[in-house]
This record gives sequence, C-alpha cells and structure tokens, in this order.
Amino acid sequence: MPDGSAATIAVRQGGRPTGFGLIAFGLACLVGAIYVGASVVGDLSQVRAAGVLPYVLLAVALVVALGFEFVNGFHDTANAVATVIYTKSLDANVAVVWSGVWNFIGVLVSTGAVAFGIISLLPVELILQVGSKAGFAMVFALLIAAIIWNLGTWYLGLPSSSSHTLVGSIIGVGIANQLMSPTTGTSGVDWTQAAGVGESLLFSPIVGFAVAGLLLLTAKVLIPNRALYEEPRGDQPPPLWIRGLLILTCMGVSFAHGSNDGQKGMGLIMLILIGTVPTAYALNHAVSPERMQAFATVSRQAVDIVASHVEGSTAIGEPREELSEYLHTHVQRPGTLAALRQLINDITIELSKYPELRNVPEDRIRNFRNDLYIVSESIRLILASGTHTFSESDQKVLASYRQEVDMATKFIPGWVKVAVAIALGLGTMIGWRRIVITVGEKIGKSHLTYAQGAAAEITAMATIGAADQFGLPVSTTHVLSSGVGGTMAANRSGLQMATVRNLLMAWVLTLPVSICLAGFLFWGFRILIG
Repeated sequence: MPDGSAATIAVRQGGRPTGFGLIAFGLACLVGAIYVGASVVGDLSQVRAAGVLPYVLLAVALVVALGFEFVNGFHDTANAVATVIYTKSLDANVAVVWSGVWNFIGVLVSTGAVAFGIISLLPVELILQVGSKAGFAMVFALLIAAIIWNLGTWYLGLPSSSSHTLVGSIIGVGIANQLMSPTTGTSGVDWTQAAGVGESLLFSPIVGFAVAGLLLLTAKVLIPNRALYEEPRGDQPPPLWIRGLLILTCMGVSFAHGSNDGQKGMGLIMLILIGTVPTAYALNHAVSPERMQAFATVSRQAVDIVASHVEGSTAIGEPREELSEYLHTHVQRPGTLAALRQLINDITIELSKYPELRNVPEDRIRNFRNDLYIVSESIRLILASGTHTFSESDQKVLASYRQEVDMATKFIPGWVKVAVAIALGLGTMIGWRRIVITVGEKIGKSHLTYAQGAAAEITAMATIGAADQFGLPVSTTHVLSSGVGGTMAANRSGLQMATVRNLLMAWVLTLPVSICLAGFLFWGFRILIG
C-alpha cells in the first residue's frame, strides 16, 4: 500500500505520548506504584520469614512476571490502537494513552476466572508444591520462554499471540516435568483443559476473520454511505459519528484486552506469592466471618451428598494421595468418592475451628490450601465426567460448595491488579509502533477504511468480552489482525500474501517453539537449583 499517508507518517515518525495525557497517566502510575508498595509492605509485615531469601525470590519472580505483562502490553495491546490511528480518528500519541487507560481499567475490574483457568493447565504436583525448587523452576521457565518469543516476534513486527505463547510454555513445562520423572508417575499436562483452551485460541481468529467480513458486508447494505468504504483523504478525520464509534471500539478492545490478557500474569503472580509467602497469600483473608459460616453449612451438605454416592464401606488409603492420583489420571477408582467425602469432612471439621481464614495456623496454611484446591478440582472433574447420577439439586449444592472453596483460594489482591495494569499500560505506550504498522499497513493491499476499522474493532471487542465471561483465554492479536484481514477480503481490497504467510508462520510456530523453549528452560533450572 502507499507509504506516504499522514497516518503512516504519524506512526513512523511519532514520538512517545506527550502532553496532558502522558502527565495524567504518569500520575496514575505513580499513585498505583505507591499503593502497590504500601500493600506489599503491609502484607509482608504479617510474615515471619527465615532470612532474606524468600523476599529476594519474591522480588525477582515479580519482576519477571511483570516483565511478561509489560511485553504483552506493547505486543498485544498495540492492536487496539491500529485502526483509530490509520483511520485518523485519533492522533497516534493520544490513541496510545487512551488505550493504556482502558487497559488499566479492564485489569482492575477483571474477575480472575481466566487467571485460574490458565493455572489449571499446570501439573498438579507443581501447583501443590509451588514453594519448592521445582515450583520456582516452573514459574521462571514458562515466563522467560514467553518473554523470549514475544520479544522476537515483536522485533520482527509480527502480531503473535501472548496467550498462545503462554499456553505453549505451560504445556512445555508439563511435558518436561513428566519426562524428567517417568518412574514416579508425576503429572504432565491436563490435556482436557488444554484442549478447551486450545479450541478458544484456534477458533477465535477464524471467528474474527469471518465475523468482521460479514459485518462489513452487512454495513454496506444497511449504511450506503460511500465515504465510509473509501480510503481516508488527507488529514481529515472521519465523520463525527463514525469517529466516535471507532474511538468507542478502541476503548472496548483495550478494556477487554486488559480484563482478559491481564489475568494471565495475575495467575502466575499468585503462584509466586503463594510459593514465597504463603502466610499472607495462600488463603483469602478478606473472607468475612459470616461467609465462613455459610461455607461451613454448605460443606456439611456436600459431605452428605458425596457420602450418599459412596458404595458400602469402601476402603481408602490417604485421601489426598487418592485424589491427587485422580487429578493426574482422570480415572475414577472405587475409592475416589470415599476419599473426596473424607477430605471434605476433614476440611469441614477444620473450618469449624477458625472464625476467619486469617486464623489458620501458619504451619497449616499451605496444606489447608492444597486440600481445598484438590477438593475443588476433583469436584469439577467428577461433575464434568457424568459418571455419577447426581440430581440437579445435588449438583447445585456441590457447585455452590466449590464456589465457596474457590473464593478462599482463587483470589487476586487489589495491588496485584494495579501492578499488572501499570505494566500493561507502560508497555503499550513504549513499544506499540512495530505492531501498529503491521496491522495498519501490511495486511491489506489498500488503506484501511473507516468501515473496515470499525468492523474489525467491534468483532474483537465482542469476541474477547464474551470469552472473558466464560473464563477462556483468547488472543487480542489473532482476533483483531484476522478481523482486519476479513474486512480486506470482504471488500475485495486484496491481502498482502507475504504478511499473511508470516502471520500464519508465527501462528503455527508459536506453540512448538514456546513448548520447546519452556521445556528446556525448566530442565535447565531443575538441574541448576537441584
């Protein structure tokens, strides 16, 4: 496409964001950093750690985790601003600040469902022993592998998916964990969960391509305004209503990206916090005494329901080992339900001793959390398998019990959200240009029109928002870049096949490369740290 448009020049020559927007965002980051620092100091004041090693590990791991989100910001979030820049709806500098702000807000209001959906892909024993050397090797391996691949594709200007990369890294760690301990039966990848995540990552770009193209064709029928489907002329912004729509959809994509992609780093940060300072972060201290009473009530109901499905006096060994084996193999044995009944009952008895989760003794915190995690995941698998005929009311009670369990263990402190939001926002404002140029100039053979930009943004906003509600990780990069491609195809503008080929290569190679990188890094870290 022509390389001399005002939008192209603005992108290629534009500096970093300046003016009031930069000052406002800088102040927000400063306030956020102060809040994060004060929160961490307050949380760690409860901890009596032996020496400084846990704090050093915590600091290094947090830097690496936030580094992943920083790269995610200038790698993925840049897609959100490409259309408003190339349709001249916003100046490049203003667009980047606008997107950064809404990424920030999206992270802050996220639910955490995606975060723990990603975590559930990891090997069970590494999650349960996240404070061990193997646990730290896992976290560092998958984060560093994801950062390396993201930086490489960003340098080449390829809109590769950070979500895709992280999932590949998790699979790599799982496979390496299994290969390194073939005789002990350690678990690798939860392939059932991985298949669900893989489907969302596989089909989201197809959805983006098809829906954006159909949306453009529908708009041509319903809104016969020729100017919307032609290349912008000069420095003139689009008509006010389409400009407002493009700015609104940029906001929506940025918000959805923050609420979905931002959660991936949050889940890993929580693993780091649980592993280094479990006293402060293994259990949710914000659960109220009233909620604890409700938890105890539904726990007793869950015990009775599971007990009613246990056949006779089934003999079991250690219930934790029995259920851990079930989570590893997904194969129910005669003692699986009996072990679940026993562990729920043990948790119920222990819950009755503490009016609040903060009262759980320090030497019991890690094991208590692990018991809760094992029970929650076991119930999820049993209900999903359909091997037992639980009535509809019983299923609701078990689902309610699992919700209470997850509330105690699957939580994101406010300061973690703020830290991730700052990293994403800063990343967007520093490294956006390479990806924006690829999306805006190198996918189609003609300049992006107003209608094409709007169709691609609306599709991405709706797809990512829907995935967030179901706790599914999807790629902002894949959805938006494929959406732009879909509008180019629908408009018969033509696609630059060299770019399409490079994008497909990055899409195909991301999974195997990140699997190999993470697997070898995990192996290396395990050898280094013992």
